[in-house]
Amino acid sequence: MNEITNPALVPAPTAGNLTNLIAERAWFEPERIIMSRPLGDAWQSVTAKEAEAQIRETAKGLIAAGVQIGDRVAIMSRTRYEWTILDFAIWFAGGVVVPVYDTSSAEQIDWILNDSSTVAIIVETPALRDLVQTVLPSHTQHVWTMTDDVLSVLKDAGAHIGDEEIDRRRNSLVPDTLATLIYTSGTTGKPKGVALTHGNFMAECGNVVQGAADLFLKPGGSTLLFLPVAHVFGRMVEIGAISAGLHLAHCSDPVGRLPMDLASFKPTFVLAVPRIFEKIYNGAEARAEAAGKGKIFRKAADVAIAYSESLDKKSVSPLLSIKHKLFDKLVYSKIRAGMGGKVEAAISGGAPLGVRLGHFYRGAGITVLEGYGLTETTAGATLSLTNAHRVGAVGRPVPGTSIKIAEDGEVLIRGAIVMRGYWQNDGANDEVFTEDRWFKSGDLGRLDEEGFLYIVGRKKELIVTAGGKNVAPAVLEDRLRAHPLVSQCMVVGDNQPFIAALITIDQDALKSWVSNNKKEGASMADLAHDPDLISVIQTAVDEANKAVSKAESIRKFTILPTDFTIAGGHLTPKLSLKRHVVAKEFAKEIEELFTK
Repeated sequence: MNEITNPALVPAPTAGNLTNLIAERAWFEPERIIMSRPLGDAWQSVTAKEAEAQIRETAKGLIAAGVQIGDRVAIMSRTRYEWTILDFAIWFAGGVVVPVYDTSSAEQIDWILNDSSTVAIIVETPALRDLVQTVLPSHTQHVWTMTDDVLSVLKDAGAHIGDEEIDRRRNSLVPDTLATLIYTSGTTGKPKGVALTHGNFMAECGNVVQGAADLFLKPGGSTLLFLPVAHVFGRMVEIGAISAGLHLAHCSDPVGRLPMDLASFKPTFVLAVPRIFEKIYNGAEARAEAAGKGKIFRKAADVAIAYSESLDKKSVSPLLSIKHKLFDKLVYSKIRAGMGGKVEAAISGGAPLGVRLGHFYRGAGITVLEGYGLTETTAGATLSLTNAHRVGAVGRPVPGTSIKIAEDGEVLIRGAIVMRGYWQNDGANDEVFTEDRWFKSGDLGRLDEEGFLYIVGRKKELIVTAGGKNVAPAVLEDRLRAHPLVSQCMVVGDNQPFIAALITIDQDALKSWVSNNKKEGASMADLAHDPDLISVIQTAVDEANKAVSKAESIRKFTILPTDFTIAGGHLTPKLSLKRHVVAKEFAKEIEELFTK
């Protein structure tokens, strides 16, 4: 099979806009709790009626400040309750939302504000306000700060604006109206503004919600959003939750607060990038190792994987079932408890999860449904469902979407979720659309006989060795990152006689390894050359090599004394490698892999 279309469950909209999601919920179910906002270590419920009132008050403040229909207004903040209120308030005022990552540099902020002609920006903190002020263009006339109680400030400023002005603006928006400009973080060149309409999000969220109704429309269902709302995946979660009436809460600090927020909010399902699931698994293994129970954890993991694989074969042996029940009490229940205790399923997107992790989580009682998409496709273009799930696949097309595999293996996408185009960039649009408007994803994939999509690599990231062998680095990198001691890695070998890798170490997992191996006091620079650590990483490399042919396998690797980070410019905000940055910074180490 090289092409599949999944019929729409929700037809492409011909009227309406995203503000209706809030307004209609407030009208028909005014007392329904649709959000909770942090209140100390607890949560304060917010009804549909209360949310709409706060959104209207905020929109009036924007109007009082001079925001006109079609004006671009930027939001630069971590994920938090105010983000969602401001997002919808800008639409209620008739504006266009321009997300900016809170990790952005002054140069990136300068480019986005100027390219989008943004008239105002809301930042999270005074520190971000100071950063923005260094590059603030004259057309960006307002800078508001969330931590200075921006919602109250805007409410007071707009007290004299009437509801009829809000309704006039809101009713002027149609499905084809621009809703947001999301600047792709990109791995090369300046970010491009992806122009997504109200109709794009209505088609995406409507069909995802109905397609995954058992998750989004589950009575008493809830989700904790800790993905960046500045990223299209987080935005889809936000709008999808509002669309479904799903109880939504935000976690602004995944590193520091996520375990506490999961424990107190107790979501029924979560959405995350693969690295979150890797960290949860690696953290559980590291804790077990530190408690002298590493062997038990690894046996439990093997049983979970075998159990999940048996589910696919529809044949679970009695002995395996007994082992599974035993480890459910000893291990799996603790992993579920660490995610709040009520999570039964999760959606993973942004990168491949890996077959082993997928089977582990399903065997542990949490089915991780993989999806695939891009900013340009309003997040998910494909999605696995609880009743249509293949571990290792990224699902079938989201209803209303078509997927085609081009002759060279590139994944092509068409449907109501595909962007209008790149903002003021006809050249880029010509590059990514075929003559009959298929969007060229840049990813390589295949469709199986049942229409499930498998992503096998990036078209531009294919490594061609000196022997002419084409190697997709993602296969090896995903396997390597599954090891608890591995944080990040980059496979190299373009025009070289063999494949090699740069590997960085997870500092949290390293602490227990250092203690167990009596290496206290050793610096990371020393440990990068430590024979014992190298030996452990070699086992991870050997495991990764099992997934590929000998010609594609990693022959040599080097451990770097530093990690790849967003702040260092090595990773995009969704944790994708900026390969050209890493290759340039570690050019000497790469050269030595092939010359020493």
